[in-house]
Amino acid sequence: MQERRRRAARLFAAGKRSQAEIARALNISRQSVSRWYQAWRRNEPDWIGGAGRAGRRPKLDGAQCKQVDEALRQGAQAHGFGTDLWTLPRVAAVIERVTGVRYHPGHVWKILAALEWSLQQRRGRRGNATGKRGGVGWRSGWPAIKKTPGGAEPGFSSRTKVESRSGHR
Repeated sequence: MQERRRRAARLFAAGKRSQAEIARALNISRQSVSRWYQAWRRNEPDWIGGAGRAGRRPKLDGAQCKQVDEALRQGAQAHGFGTDLWTLPRVAAVIERVTGVRYHPGHVWKILAALEWSLQQRRGRRGNATGKRGGVGWRSGWPAIKKTPGGAEPGFSSRTKVESRSGHR
């Protein structure tokens, strides 16, 4: 946005275009160009800088996000969980242990998306050397899972795990 404001200031100084033409050239609204023009004419010192950040600042900084990513790559069992599957409550617990920042499990997805981790669900195993299937198949096992308490809640199933998009767990 600052670069757009600088370009607008150069166009204002050149005086060759109307505000509507500047708005089309910069792909912004005419109202914004009008506000910028008024600020430019009054020689307001900080109009190019804009209003600043919109919304709440993130709870975790870049270094803390890196710590969380490294902790998750160690695997769930390294953090005392019974299986090596990551669930949202487990990830939330690790984030709190590593950084001291508490997140609701439902909001952990924002952190995981920023770390480029994605949801992975097991759909059953392929046949082994004896030709028998191991584990529960997706179609055959879903009715039983769905009927278990909490089994239909998204993100909280024991069959849900989270993996990094780079292939590491």
